[in-house]
Formats: sequence, C-alpha cells, structure tokens
Amino acid sequence: MNHFTEFSHAFREYLQVEKNASPFTVKYYMDDLESFFAFLDQEAISRLEDVDHKLIRIYLTWLYEKKMARRTVSRKISSLKSFYRFLERHNHVTENPFIYVNVPKAEKTIPGFLYMEELEKLFDVSDLEKPLGQRNQALIETLYATGIRVSECQRIRLSDIDFSIGTMFIKGKGNKERYIPFGRFAEIALETYINDGREKLLRKADAATDAVFLNAKGGPLTVRGIRKILNKMVEDAAMTIHVHPHKLRHTFATHMLNEGADLRTVQELLGHENLSSTQIYTHVTKDRLRHVYMNSHPRAKE
Repeated sequence: MNHFTEFSHAFREYLQVEKNASPFTVKYYMDDLESFFAFLDQEAISRLEDVDHKLIRIYLTWLYEKKMARRTVSRKISSLKSFYRFLERHNHVTENPFIYVNVPKAEKTIPGFLYMEELEKLFDVSDLEKPLGQRNQALIETLYATGIRVSECQRIRLSDIDFSIGTMFIKGKGNKERYIPFGRFAEIALETYINDGREKLLRKADAATDAVFLNAKGGPLTVRGIRKILNKMVEDAAMTIHVHPHKLRHTFATHMLNEGADLRTVQELLGHENLSSTQIYTHVTKDRLRHVYMNSHPRAKE
C-alpha cells in the first residue's frame, strides 16, 4: 500500500457518495490515479503538493511513450484535474497544478447508425408466437423507440411503463430521472410480450421479479444478455454489420434529427447533461442535408 492510498480512498468515497458516479466511472478514475501514483513513485515524489507544471510535462511524455491514444491521455488529465480539485477543496494542497494543462482531444468520430432497411430486417426476424421472440421484439422496439442506454433498458420495471399516456420512467446516469415517450409499434410489442410471453417466462423463475425484460429462465435479463440477444438477431437476419445496443441509440438520435426534431429535445430524450454530447449527431444530419440539397435544388449541379 503506497503513501497516496488514503487520498485515493477519500476520493473514491467522494465520487460514490457526493457525485453519485457509476461503478464504471469510479473504476476509470481509480485506474487513472493508480497510473499517476506509479509515475510519482518512479520519480521519487512523495508529496502530492510537489507536483508542478514541469513534472506534469514529464508525465505527459511518459504516457505518450507508452503509446497511449490522445483520447486516453486527455481522460487521464481530466481525472487528475478533478482529483486535485478535490484535494484543494479539502486543503490537502494549496493549488491545482493541472488546471492549465490542456490536451488536444482527438476528433470525435461520427457515430454509426442503421438505415431503415437494416432496421426492418431486425424487426422482422423474431418469432412472435414464442415467448423469447415476443421479448426480443419488445426489446428492439423499445431500444429504437426511446434511444435509452442498454443499462437503462435492463433496469426498466413494470411500474415504469405507463401505457395510458405512452411514456417510460427512466433512471439514467447518476440516478438522473426522465420520462420518455414511445410510439405505437413499441406499445404493441411491449403489451404483447408483457401479457403473454413474459408471463410464460416468469413461470420458470425461482422468484418473482418486476423486471420487464426476462431471460429464458424467467430471471431479470442482464446487460450482457441484451447484447447477446442483439447479436443473435443480427445473425438470424443474415446481416453482416455489427449491431450493439448503443448503435440503436445512435440510430434513434440520427433519425429524430433527420426528421426535424430540434437538438434540445433530442438532448433531453437521450439524457445528455451537455448539448455538446448531442451535437455529434448533427455531423450525420449535415451529410444528409447536403445529399438532399444536391439532389433537390434546381441549380445545385449541372
């Protein structure tokens, strides 16, 4: 146990209790701190307040020599900024040496999405006479209708769905809550599954559950289970593309914007804290706008 452990433990508690960070986020922060502490030990630095701009430059060089991607380095610096902000607030250091460190972020890649013809293949592949087929149909209709994260989908309970007004109550990142509407196709798929297939699956279970999406044994479906189901649906549809739950989220956002939804509305539906997270989808819609323009405007081309 190194001499920085007490600070990392305190920071972990701060992330979990005060910031309500997800286990995934906490793990990334802790990994970044562990990497930094290893560097400090290598440089014989025993006090966190001894870290200065010169040492940070050496640290950046150390990271790049490990062939780390620019995005990874950027995340590590962001983690350390937050860590030192925490230390400063609790009077463990007098200043934050990372506050003026800027690492150029890698250009965001345009998220992949599915075209309607590809989606239709997935919508048509399930056997709706069987409980698992009904579940799979309800699952893909829900993911596409709402754009929710796979973890949010896995957590949906029966009481979260209000069929009278066509909305779902979703608990997202950091326990942030939002209501999302869903349309007729998702409604039909969910009602069919909940009233028929789910009841049959539930009879196989050892214990009762109010989770909407169940596995073949009647227990709550896991995030990993949802991914496996999508992979199997793609395989059954004889598709050669890779489809993961997040791709359906990208597809939801892209299709909404292509059909005229405003960015703020899509941001709210996706549960993005910052508009910049949603703006990445405008790259896709700009391409579509140009395509439509070039094929529609009388004087767009000779």
